[in-house]
Amino acid sequence: MTFKGLMLGTALAAAATLAQADVKVGMITTLSGGGASLGIDTRDGFMLALDRAGRDDVEVVIEDDQRKPDVAVQLADKMIQSEKVDVLTGIVWSNLAMAVVPAATGQGLFYLSTNAAPAQLAGRGCNPNYFAVSYQNDNLHEGAGAYATQTGFENTFILAPNYPAGKDSLTGFKRFYEGDLAGEVYTQLGQTDYAAEIAQIRASGADSVFFFLPGGMGISFLKQYAASGVDLPLVGPAFSFDQGILQAVGEAALGVKNSSTWSKDLDNAANAAFVSAFEEKYDRLPSIYAAQGYDTANLLLSAIDKADVNDDAAFGAALKAADFDSVRGTFSFAANNHPIQNVYVREVIKEGDIFTNKIVATAMEDRANAYVDDCKM
Repeated sequence: MTFKGLMLGTALAAAATLAQADVKVGMITTLSGGGASLGIDTRDGFMLALDRAGRDDVEVVIEDDQRKPDVAVQLADKMIQSEKVDVLTGIVWSNLAMAVVPAATGQGLFYLSTNAAPAQLAGRGCNPNYFAVSYQNDNLHEGAGAYATQTGFENTFILAPNYPAGKDSLTGFKRFYEGDLAGEVYTQLGQTDYAAEIAQIRASGADSVFFFLPGGMGISFLKQYAASGVDLPLVGPAFSFDQGILQAVGEAALGVKNSSTWSKDLDNAANAAFVSAFEEKYDRLPSIYAAQGYDTANLLLSAIDKADVNDDAAFGAALKAADFDSVRGTFSFAANNHPIQNVYVREVIKEGDIFTNKIVATAMEDRANAYVDDCKM
């Protein structure tokens, strides 16, 4: 090789090195199967924030976990060992998070949760490198329990899938619900036929129903419940009444109250800009999953601007500062790296041809979580 060619090659290699992203993010989320809409919204919200910021110092590697824990573990290993990511994010489902997060943080990576936030990672299993940007799993259900009490329900039937987030949901509801329980049932994760559960509700003497059935599970239950003729008030978390789900459920969801830490009509500048930009880019209204993905990306960018991702203490402190404009308004982290935020009550309405939600009350103000004192980091 000539000297000129050698110098050119060296220059190109140096340019390539400089062009590499300063931070590499591995996003493992659900992009196929029954829960695909949740992961797609997570991805789209996250990427929208990066696009709007015009940043070229973050590279995102995106993979589909297929809602399978073993696949999620394989993808995490690949991202850590081969892709050399600095940060992991994106998991929707708590059983997948439990399979991935402890091992990832144990290897020194930062994990920023866009959704799943099981109790096991909030208390004794907390870690300085783990931040739940979404909530703690119990929060929305706590808000639903508080609302049920405020409304005067005295004999509620409760049900949820048998996996970590399902158990957290009923625990959270019962923490702030002061009435009796007409029944407590755990369904199969991914179940689509609820005839047996609806029969139990009918025979239970309940005056209301609380359920947590995210994604396609919620669509199936709501449709079957409406067709059953059981006319008891429903209460649930946002996951069963979110933007993509509502279009599939239709009229059966109208008027139902649900708890959420976010809504498209939250009155702050960051949220208005997010909702407008999301609708313009993707031609649909955003969901809570998209909002959480968007906030997670903006939190990450705020930390990158303050600290080197390879300096765990400094980068963790930069994340903890939460110096970004959240679509949820005022936002801060509790001692165990989970948000302190309001929980709202929304009502399902129809705007033109679109089913959506509007805020009708605040169930809880500045709620942290029940596990802060168990976290010893």
